[in-house]
Amino acid sequence: MRLTRRSGLKLAAALAGSALIPTLALAQSAPFRHEVDGGEVVIHPVDHASMVWETPGGVIYVDPVGGAEAYADLPAPDLILITHEHGDHYDQPTLDALPEVPVIANQAVADMLPEAMGSRTTVMANGDDGQALDMPIKAIPAYNTTEDRQQYHPQGRDNGYILTIGGKRFLIAGDTEDTPELRQLQDIFVAFLPMNLPYTMTVQQAAEAVAAFAPEIVYPYHHRGSDLEEFKRLVAEGGSGAEVVIANWYPDGEA
Repeated sequence: MRLTRRSGLKLAAALAGSALIPTLALAQSAPFRHEVDGGEVVIHPVDHASMVWETPGGVIYVDPVGGAEAYADLPAPDLILITHEHGDHYDQPTLDALPEVPVIANQAVADMLPEAMGSRTTVMANGDDGQALDMPIKAIPAYNTTEDRQQYHPQGRDNGYILTIGGKRFLIAGDTEDTPELRQLQDIFVAFLPMNLPYTMTVQQAAEAVAAFAPEIVYPYHHRGSDLEEFKRLVAEGGSGAEVVIANWYPDGEA
């Protein structure tokens, strides 16, 4: 049986109160909720690396791709975050179909944007601090460290982001390996970590990163072809105490 976003939500609703719900929650794209001061952050996985966050300050689209139809049932954005230029993170036709809201991106993406969109784009480089919807945001490095992978994400070009929302720090790692900068992070409440070869981390690298910076909650994302059960096992063995949340990033069953 193939669960789409819509059919999965209907199935979960029909079985409300059933003991099957915890299992089904791992097999469909229901939102995930995290309490923060002043409200909650509601995470909607969309596909692969794309997601929508509802926050007390507004709605954030992260690396929106897939066309406007992928977002038709979701709240409209107040801000768009883009980590880097690859087609599974930056798609101009999708951006063109979305409301004209502020954008935060790295310089490489900003250089590719049409003039009108560029005028509402704030460029952040690795290490920059700023404000997004009145919330602190920091751009962190996202890059490959393994020699034969550095062609994909060279050091200094691409961003991850940390947003502080209601007193809690949320990490979008972007396409990265387990860099020293990632391992040195502190006080991360929720982390989104990629794990797929040859572009980002192995499952082992991702688990070692979790052991190092010890987020309270970690979502594997951008994980096509990865063994998530092995990731969960390695995280548990690593002793960080991090909770692993398995969301459905591939609603068409192509993980």
